[in-house]
Amino acid sequence: MVPSDFLRKIDASWSLFIDRDGVINERLFGAYVLNKQDFIFKSGVLETSAKLFSHFSNVFVVTNQQCIGKGLISEEAVHGLHQWMVEEFLKYGANIDAVYVAPELNNEKSKRRKPNVTMGLDAKKNFPGIDFSKSIMVGDTDSDIEFGKALGMKTVLVISAEQCYSDPDLKVSSLEELNSLIQ
Repeated sequence: MVPSDFLRKIDASWSLFIDRDGVINERLFGAYVLNKQDFIFKSGVLETSAKLFSHFSNVFVVTNQQCIGKGLISEEAVHGLHQWMVEEFLKYGANIDAVYVAPELNNEKSKRRKPNVTMGLDAKKNFPGIDFSKSIMVGDTDSDIEFGKALGMKTVLVISAEQCYSDPDLKVSSLEELNSLIQ
């Protein structure tokens, strides 16, 4: 199926899964987003979000946050940062249904960290109407694309400085570009 084919099939029965760093906010290579001051929304994300999210029944953020496992920030502080992020989206009329976090270190045998599918299965448990074959995973790394593929989702790679070797269903420069392709 060519990318435009699956984009034409999107309706209110579809779900959207989005990675955080590098897709929603600017990714800090070699550092971590530990507070609101470091959380810089990517250009156009907030302004595009209401229209983009309106195409889907549910919107979820799924994010690996090993800064928790490294002891740089508490789970509670990350939760607070995510509450703030969700409120910022709401100011633009865009709702995020849930944020799922994997706090483990990259070198641990994590069951939550992408590309493992636990965060997706948690979303399905909390929102039983999710059909992974009618879901899109948007991310900027191999682990994001592998996560989506392992669950049977369509995958969209946001091109970034991260070297990515996976084969997504579609490549875009931003969520704004993805939105323009769905309309």
